[in-house]
Amino acid sequence: MFDYETLRLIWWALMGILLIGFALTDGFDLGVAALLPFVGRTDAERRMVINSIGPTWEGNQVWFILAGGAIFAAWPFVYAISFSGFYLAMFLVLAALILRPVGFKYRSKRPDPAWRSRWDWALFVGGFVPALVFGVAVGNVLSGAPFRLDSDLRAFFDGSFLGLFTPFTLVCGLLSVAMLVLHGSAWLAIKIERGPVHDRARKFGTVAGLASLALFAIGWAFVAYGDIGYRIVGAIDPSGPSNPLRTTSELARGGWLANYVLYPWMMIAPAFGFGGAALALFGIRRGSEGAAFAGSSASALGIIATVGLSMFPFILPSSIDPHSSLTVWNASSSAKTLGIMLFVTVVLLPIVVAYTAWAYKVMFGRVTTQEVATNPDFY
Repeated sequence: MFDYETLRLIWWALMGILLIGFALTDGFDLGVAALLPFVGRTDAERRMVINSIGPTWEGNQVWFILAGGAIFAAWPFVYAISFSGFYLAMFLVLAALILRPVGFKYRSKRPDPAWRSRWDWALFVGGFVPALVFGVAVGNVLSGAPFRLDSDLRAFFDGSFLGLFTPFTLVCGLLSVAMLVLHGSAWLAIKIERGPVHDRARKFGTVAGLASLALFAIGWAFVAYGDIGYRIVGAIDPSGPSNPLRTTSELARGGWLANYVLYPWMMIAPAFGFGGAALALFGIRRGSEGAAFAGSSASALGIIATVGLSMFPFILPSSIDPHSSLTVWNASSSAKTLGIMLFVTVVLLPIVVAYTAWAYKVMFGRVTTQEVATNPDFY
Protein backbone atom coordinates (compact mmCIF):
# COMPACT_ATOMS: atom_id res chain seq x y z
CA MET A 1 0.00 0.00 0.00
CA PHE A 2 2.84 2.41 0.85
CA ASP A 3 6.44 2.57 -0.31
CA TYR A 4 9.33 2.23 2.13
CA GLU A 5 9.92 5.98 2.45
CA THR A 6 6.26 6.66 3.28
CA LEU A 7 6.15 3.83 5.82
CA ARG A 8 9.18 5.27 7.57
CA LEU A 9 7.57 8.71 7.70
CA ILE A 10 4.31 7.26 9.02
CA TRP A 11 6.09 5.41 11.82
CA TRP A 12 8.17 8.45 12.70
CA ALA A 13 4.91 10.39 13.04
CA LEU A 14 3.24 7.56 14.99
CA MET A 15 6.14 7.45 17.44
CA GLY A 16 5.64 11.16 18.05
CA ILE A 17 1.88 10.69 18.48
CA LEU A 18 2.40 7.95 21.06
CA LEU A 19 4.88 10.06 23.03
CA ILE A 20 2.48 13.01 22.94
CA GLY A 21 -0.36 10.72 24.03
CA PHE A 22 1.76 9.61 26.98
CA ALA A 23 2.51 13.22 27.95
CA LEU A 24 -1.13 14.31 27.68
CA THR A 25 -2.51 11.42 29.77
CA ASP A 26 0.07 9.98 32.11
CA GLY A 27 1.77 13.38 32.13
CA PHE A 28 -0.82 14.93 34.40
CA ASP A 29 -0.60 11.83 36.63
CA LEU A 30 3.10 12.54 37.10
CA GLY A 31 2.40 16.22 37.66
CA VAL A 32 -0.29 15.51 40.26
CA ALA A 33 2.01 13.08 42.11
CA ALA A 34 4.79 15.69 42.14
CA LEU A 35 2.35 18.21 43.65
CA LEU A 36 0.85 15.82 46.23
CA PRO A 37 2.85 16.81 49.35
CA PHE A 38 2.43 20.52 48.62
CA VAL A 39 -1.20 21.02 47.59
CA GLY A 40 -2.57 18.60 50.19
CA ARG A 41 -1.86 19.45 53.83
CA THR A 42 -4.27 17.14 55.61
CA ASP A 43 -4.92 13.46 55.09
CA ALA A 44 -8.35 14.16 53.56
CA GLU A 45 -6.88 16.71 51.15
CA ARG A 46 -4.13 14.34 50.03
CA ARG A 47 -6.65 11.55 49.52
CA MET A 48 -8.63 13.89 47.27
CA VAL A 49 -5.50 14.57 45.22
CA ILE A 50 -4.70 10.87 44.92
CA ASN A 51 -8.25 9.96 43.91
CA SER A 52 -8.31 12.65 41.22
CA ILE A 53 -6.04 10.31 39.21
CA GLY A 54 -6.89 7.03 40.94
CA PRO A 55 -9.44 5.74 38.38
CA THR A 56 -7.34 6.41 35.28
CA TRP A 57 -3.60 6.33 36.02
CA GLU A 58 -3.19 2.63 35.17
CA GLY A 59 -4.88 3.05 31.80
CA ASN A 60 -2.79 6.12 31.05
CA GLN A 61 0.39 4.06 31.31
CA VAL A 62 -0.71 2.17 28.19
CA TRP A 63 0.67 5.03 26.12
CA PHE A 64 4.09 4.60 27.71
CA ILE A 65 4.05 0.87 26.95
CA LEU A 66 2.86 1.49 23.39
CA ALA A 67 5.62 4.04 22.79
CA GLY A 68 8.28 1.64 24.07
CA GLY A 69 6.87 -1.17 21.97
CA ALA A 70 6.79 1.04 18.87
CA ILE A 71 10.44 1.96 19.31
CA PHE A 72 11.38 -1.70 19.77
CA ALA A 73 9.50 -2.89 16.69
CA ALA A 74 9.83 0.02 14.27
CA TRP A 75 13.25 1.41 15.23
CA PRO A 76 15.35 -1.52 16.54
CA PHE A 77 18.66 0.38 16.33
CA VAL A 78 17.21 3.22 18.40
CA TYR A 79 15.80 0.81 20.98
CA ALA A 80 19.02 -1.19 21.29
CA ILE A 81 21.29 1.82 21.71
CA SER A 82 19.09 4.04 23.86
CA PHE A 83 17.84 1.36 26.25
CA SER A 84 21.31 -0.12 26.75
CA GLY A 85 23.23 3.17 26.79
CA PHE A 86 20.80 4.89 29.14
CA TYR A 87 20.37 1.74 31.23
CA LEU A 88 20.92 3.33 34.66
CA ALA A 89 18.63 6.24 33.80
CA MET A 90 15.96 3.80 32.62
CA PHE A 91 16.37 1.76 35.81
CA LEU A 92 15.93 4.94 37.88
CA VAL A 93 12.72 5.76 36.00
CA LEU A 94 11.32 2.25 36.42
CA ALA A 95 12.21 2.19 40.11
CA ALA A 96 10.38 5.49 40.59
CA LEU A 97 7.38 4.33 38.57
CA ILE A 98 7.15 1.16 40.67
CA LEU A 99 6.57 3.37 43.70
CA ARG A 100 3.30 4.63 42.19
CA PRO A 101 1.20 1.45 42.26
CA VAL A 102 2.71 0.41 45.58
CA GLY A 103 2.04 3.86 47.04
CA PHE A 104 -1.54 3.93 45.80
CA LYS A 105 -2.30 0.47 47.17
CA TYR A 106 -0.53 0.67 50.53
CA ARG A 107 -0.83 4.31 51.58
CA SER A 108 -4.23 4.03 53.28
CA LYS A 109 -3.77 0.52 54.64
CA ARG A 110 -2.80 1.96 58.02
CA PRO A 111 -4.14 5.08 59.79
CA ASP A 112 -0.68 6.00 61.12
CA PRO A 113 0.13 9.58 59.94
CA ALA A 114 3.86 8.81 59.63
CA TRP A 115 3.12 5.75 57.48
CA ARG A 116 0.90 7.75 55.15
CA SER A 117 3.36 10.65 54.97
CA ARG A 118 6.17 8.34 53.85
CA TRP A 119 4.00 6.92 51.09
CA ASP A 120 2.99 10.45 50.04
CA TRP A 121 6.66 11.31 49.54
CA ALA A 122 7.15 8.02 47.71
CA LEU A 123 4.38 9.07 45.32
CA PHE A 124 6.11 12.44 44.94
CA VAL A 125 9.30 10.62 43.91
CA GLY A 126 7.25 8.49 41.51
CA GLY A 127 6.03 11.65 39.80
CA PHE A 128 9.01 14.01 39.98
CA VAL A 129 11.87 11.65 39.10
CA PRO A 130 10.40 10.26 35.84
CA ALA A 131 9.43 13.76 34.73
CA LEU A 132 12.98 15.00 35.34
CA VAL A 133 14.76 12.01 33.81
CA PHE A 134 12.54 11.98 30.71
CA GLY A 135 13.46 15.61 30.10
CA VAL A 136 17.16 14.95 30.68
CA ALA A 137 16.96 12.06 28.21
CA VAL A 138 15.43 14.32 25.57
CA GLY A 139 18.21 16.83 26.22
CA ASN A 140 20.78 14.09 25.60
CA VAL A 141 19.02 13.12 22.39
CA LEU A 142 19.19 16.73 21.20
CA SER A 143 22.85 17.17 22.13
CA GLY A 144 23.83 13.70 20.90
CA ALA A 145 24.47 10.46 22.75
CA PRO A 146 28.04 9.17 23.19
CA PHE A 147 27.79 5.97 21.15
CA ARG A 148 29.47 4.53 18.08
CA LEU A 149 28.90 1.62 15.72
CA ASP A 150 31.65 -0.62 14.37
CA SER A 151 31.71 -2.12 10.89
CA ASP A 152 29.51 -5.02 12.09
CA LEU A 153 26.92 -2.55 13.48
CA ARG A 154 27.77 -3.44 17.07
CA ALA A 155 27.02 -0.53 19.39
CA PHE A 156 29.45 0.82 21.97
CA PHE A 157 28.32 3.39 24.53
CA ASP A 158 31.17 5.51 25.92
CA GLY A 159 29.17 7.69 28.31
CA SER A 160 28.39 7.51 32.02
CA PHE A 161 25.33 8.13 34.14
CA LEU A 162 26.63 11.41 35.56
CA GLY A 163 27.68 12.47 32.07
CA LEU A 164 23.99 12.63 31.14
CA PHE A 165 23.58 15.71 33.31
CA THR A 166 24.86 18.89 31.66
CA PRO A 167 23.56 22.47 31.87
CA PHE A 168 21.49 21.99 28.72
CA THR A 169 20.07 18.60 29.67
CA LEU A 170 19.18 19.90 33.14
CA VAL A 171 17.30 22.78 31.51
CA CYS A 172 15.41 20.16 29.47
CA GLY A 173 14.76 18.13 32.61
CA LEU A 174 13.42 21.12 34.54
CA LEU A 175 11.30 22.11 31.54
CA SER A 176 9.79 18.62 31.54
CA VAL A 177 9.00 18.92 35.26
CA ALA A 178 7.48 22.39 34.83
CA MET A 179 5.43 21.28 31.81
CA LEU A 180 3.98 18.26 33.62
CA VAL A 181 3.40 20.11 36.90
CA LEU A 182 1.48 22.74 34.91
CA HIS A 183 -0.54 19.94 33.31
CA GLY A 184 -1.12 18.30 36.68
CA SER A 185 -2.24 21.52 38.34
CA ALA A 186 -4.69 22.17 35.49
CA TRP A 187 -6.07 18.65 35.97
CA LEU A 188 -6.49 19.21 39.70
CA ALA A 189 -8.34 22.45 39.03
CA ILE A 190 -10.84 20.43 36.97
CA LYS A 191 -11.11 17.36 39.22
CA ILE A 192 -10.95 18.75 42.78
CA GLU A 193 -13.81 20.54 44.52
CA ARG A 194 -13.27 24.26 44.88
CA GLY A 195 -11.50 24.98 48.13
CA PRO A 196 -7.99 25.06 49.62
CA VAL A 197 -6.54 22.27 47.44
CA HIS A 198 -8.03 23.81 44.31
CA ASP A 199 -6.54 27.20 45.18
CA ARG A 200 -3.09 25.80 45.97
CA ALA A 201 -3.08 23.90 42.68
CA ARG A 202 -3.76 27.14 40.83
CA LYS A 203 -0.87 28.86 42.64
CA PHE A 204 1.58 26.09 41.77
CA GLY A 205 0.22 26.06 38.24
CA THR A 206 1.03 29.75 37.88
CA VAL A 207 4.63 29.15 38.94
CA ALA A 208 4.93 26.11 36.66
CA GLY A 209 3.47 28.02 33.71
CA LEU A 210 5.95 30.88 34.10
CA ALA A 211 8.78 28.38 34.52
CA SER A 212 7.69 26.53 31.36
CA LEU A 213 7.81 29.73 29.32
CA ALA A 214 11.21 30.74 30.71
CA LEU A 215 12.83 27.29 30.40
CA PHE A 216 11.47 26.72 26.87
CA ALA A 217 13.00 30.05 25.83
CA ILE A 218 16.31 29.19 27.53
CA GLY A 219 16.37 25.81 25.79
CA TRP A 220 15.69 27.51 22.46
CA ALA A 221 18.64 29.85 23.11
CA PHE A 222 20.91 26.86 23.86
CA VAL A 223 19.91 25.29 20.56
CA ALA A 224 20.31 28.53 18.59
CA TYR A 225 23.64 29.70 20.01
CA GLY A 226 25.28 26.62 21.53
CA ASP A 227 27.16 23.77 19.89
CA ILE A 228 24.01 21.71 19.56
CA GLY A 229 22.70 20.34 16.29
CA TYR A 230 23.59 18.01 13.43
CA ARG A 231 23.11 17.83 9.69
CA ILE A 232 23.41 15.17 7.03
CA VAL A 233 26.23 15.59 4.54
CA GLY A 234 25.87 14.12 1.08
CA ALA A 235 23.07 12.25 -0.64
CA ILE A 236 20.11 10.80 1.26
CA ASP A 237 18.30 7.64 0.18
CA PRO A 238 14.91 7.60 1.98
CA SER A 239 14.15 4.13 0.60
CA GLY A 240 17.59 2.64 1.16
CA PRO A 241 18.49 -0.26 3.46
CA SER A 242 18.62 0.28 7.22
CA ASN A 243 22.33 0.74 7.78
CA PRO A 244 23.42 3.81 9.77
CA LEU A 245 26.94 3.60 8.37
CA ARG A 246 25.60 4.48 4.91
CA THR A 247 24.81 8.00 6.11
CA THR A 248 27.35 10.75 6.73
CA SER A 249 26.47 13.48 9.19
CA GLU A 250 28.34 16.14 11.13
CA LEU A 251 27.98 18.45 14.08
CA ALA A 252 26.44 21.75 12.98
CA ARG A 253 25.94 24.71 15.31
CA GLY A 254 22.31 25.73 15.14
CA GLY A 255 21.57 22.70 12.98
CA TRP A 256 18.27 22.01 14.75
CA LEU A 257 16.88 25.30 13.44
CA ALA A 258 17.48 24.51 9.76
CA ASN A 259 14.13 22.80 9.27
CA TYR A 260 12.27 25.98 10.24
CA VAL A 261 13.94 27.80 7.36
CA LEU A 262 13.15 25.02 4.89
CA TYR A 263 9.61 24.40 6.20
CA PRO A 264 8.22 27.55 7.89
CA TRP A 265 4.96 25.75 8.76
CA MET A 266 6.91 23.85 11.42
CA MET A 267 6.94 27.02 13.52
CA ILE A 268 3.46 26.00 14.62
CA ALA A 269 5.07 23.55 17.08
CA PRO A 270 7.03 26.09 19.19
CA ALA A 271 4.08 28.47 18.84
CA PHE A 272 1.92 25.83 20.52
CA GLY A 273 4.60 25.37 23.19
CA PHE A 274 4.68 29.06 24.12
CA GLY A 275 1.04 29.86 23.33
CA GLY A 276 -0.30 26.85 25.22
CA ALA A 277 1.59 27.77 28.38
CA ALA A 278 0.34 31.36 28.07
CA LEU A 279 -3.25 30.12 27.61
CA ALA A 280 -2.88 27.87 30.66
CA LEU A 281 -1.68 30.82 32.72
CA PHE A 282 -4.62 32.90 31.49
CA GLY A 283 -7.06 30.13 32.38
CA ILE A 284 -5.53 29.63 35.82
CA ARG A 285 -5.61 33.32 36.68
CA ARG A 286 -9.17 33.79 35.36
CA GLY A 287 -10.50 30.63 36.99
CA SER A 288 -11.28 28.99 33.66
CA GLU A 289 -10.33 25.36 34.27
CA GLY A 290 -11.13 24.26 30.72
CA ALA A 291 -8.86 26.89 29.18
CA ALA A 292 -6.10 26.03 31.64
CA PHE A 293 -6.20 22.32 30.80
CA ALA A 294 -6.47 22.98 27.06
CA GLY A 295 -3.48 25.31 27.32
CA SER A 296 -1.33 22.88 29.30
CA SER A 297 -2.20 20.13 26.80
CA ALA A 298 -1.32 22.36 23.85
CA SER A 299 1.94 23.36 25.50
CA ALA A 300 2.99 19.73 26.08
CA LEU A 301 2.04 18.85 22.50
CA GLY A 302 3.98 21.82 21.12
CA ILE A 303 7.13 21.22 23.18
CA ILE A 304 7.35 17.54 22.23
CA ALA A 305 6.55 18.26 18.57
CA THR A 306 9.23 20.96 18.55
CA VAL A 307 11.86 18.38 19.47
CA GLY A 308 10.75 15.94 16.77
CA LEU A 309 10.40 18.51 13.98
CA SER A 310 13.67 20.24 14.86
CA MET A 311 15.63 16.99 14.67
CA PHE A 312 14.02 15.47 11.57
CA PRO A 313 15.28 13.26 10.00
CA PHE A 314 17.56 12.47 12.97
CA ILE A 315 16.24 10.26 15.77
CA LEU A 316 19.38 9.66 17.83
CA PRO A 317 22.57 11.46 16.75
CA SER A 318 25.98 10.39 18.03
CA SER A 319 28.12 13.02 19.75
CA ILE A 320 31.39 11.07 19.41
CA ASP A 321 30.90 9.59 15.95
CA PRO A 322 28.31 11.51 13.89
CA HIS A 323 28.82 8.89 11.17
CA SER A 324 26.94 6.45 13.45
CA SER A 325 23.91 8.72 13.91
CA LEU A 326 20.48 7.14 13.57
CA THR A 327 17.91 8.74 11.28
CA VAL A 328 14.43 8.05 9.98
CA TRP A 329 15.98 6.70 6.77
CA ASN A 330 18.70 4.41 8.15
CA ALA A 331 17.44 2.89 11.42
CA SER A 332 14.00 1.41 10.76
CA SER A 333 12.74 -2.15 10.52
CA SER A 334 12.06 -3.69 7.12
CA ALA A 335 9.24 -2.43 4.91
CA LYS A 336 7.28 -5.64 5.51
CA THR A 337 7.55 -5.28 9.29
CA LEU A 338 6.46 -1.63 9.18
CA GLY A 339 3.55 -2.51 6.90
CA ILE A 340 2.24 -5.33 9.12
CA MET A 341 2.56 -3.19 12.24
CA LEU A 342 0.78 -0.32 10.53
CA PHE A 343 -2.18 -2.57 9.74
CA VAL A 344 -2.34 -3.75 13.37
CA THR A 345 -2.08 -0.15 14.60
CA VAL A 346 -4.86 1.08 12.33
CA VAL A 347 -7.13 -1.63 13.73
CA LEU A 348 -6.22 -1.49 17.43
CA LEU A 349 -5.25 2.12 18.17
CA PRO A 350 -8.77 3.49 17.58
CA ILE A 351 -10.05 0.87 20.06
CA VAL A 352 -7.58 2.09 22.67
CA VAL A 353 -8.59 5.71 22.04
CA ALA A 354 -12.31 4.89 22.14
CA TYR A 355 -12.03 2.90 25.37
CA THR A 356 -9.92 5.64 26.98
CA ALA A 357 -12.47 8.30 26.02
CA TRP A 358 -15.30 6.15 27.38
CA ALA A 359 -13.46 5.58 30.67
CA TYR A 360 -12.90 9.31 31.14
CA LYS A 361 -16.54 10.01 30.38
CA VAL A 362 -17.75 7.48 32.92
CA MET A 363 -15.37 8.70 35.62
CA PHE A 364 -15.78 12.41 34.93
CA GLY A 365 -16.63 14.68 37.84
CA ARG A 366 -15.01 16.44 40.78
CA VAL A 367 -13.61 14.61 43.80
CA THR A 368 -15.12 15.98 47.02
CA THR A 369 -14.27 15.72 50.70
CA GLN A 370 -17.54 13.94 51.38
CA GLU A 371 -16.86 11.27 48.75
CA VAL A 372 -13.39 10.63 50.15
CA ALA A 373 -14.88 10.15 53.63
CA THR A 374 -17.74 7.87 52.62
CA ASN A 375 -16.78 5.96 49.46
CA PRO A 376 -15.14 2.62 50.38
CA ASP A 377 -13.65 2.25 46.89
CA PHE A 378 -11.48 5.37 47.21
CA TYR A 379 -7.77 5.14 48.01
